[in-house]
Amino acid sequence: MSLPEIYTDGSCLKNPGGSGGWAFTLLENGEQWSMVGNENSTTNNRMELKAIIEALNFVQGPEYIIYTDSELTMKCAVGIYSRKANKDLWEEYNSALDGRKLHWVWVKAHNGNLYNDYVDMLARLEAKSIKK
Repeated sequence: MSLPEIYTDGSCLKNPGGSGGWAFTLLENGEQWSMVGNENSTTNNRMELKAIIEALNFVQGPEYIIYTDSELTMKCAVGIYSRKANKDLWEEYNSALDGRKLHWVWVKAHNGNLYNDYVDMLARLEAKSIKK
């Protein structure tokens, strides 16, 4: 049995300080679920991390493969880089992680990965949906 997979992405139209969007897609037991959200006055790094937090808050199982095109977020999550910024979100991440085991996979952005491209599109649409 293969592990469930989560693809995440975040977007910020005018980084920093612009409108942002986040998205994730969960692939589990032959099913696909996606969720999106947005925020005003944010950054791309915050939206990348927010997508992961929201995915972890959505799922219930103990172990997942998580795909991201944000090397910074992945390396902060696994302890290669220190978490110097967005400490509020890192606290949310730690709480949402809740003892789960994550297998991190970095994917190159805009490189033909079906689900990475999909969550990228969803995140950008969410960022664009914010009315000024």
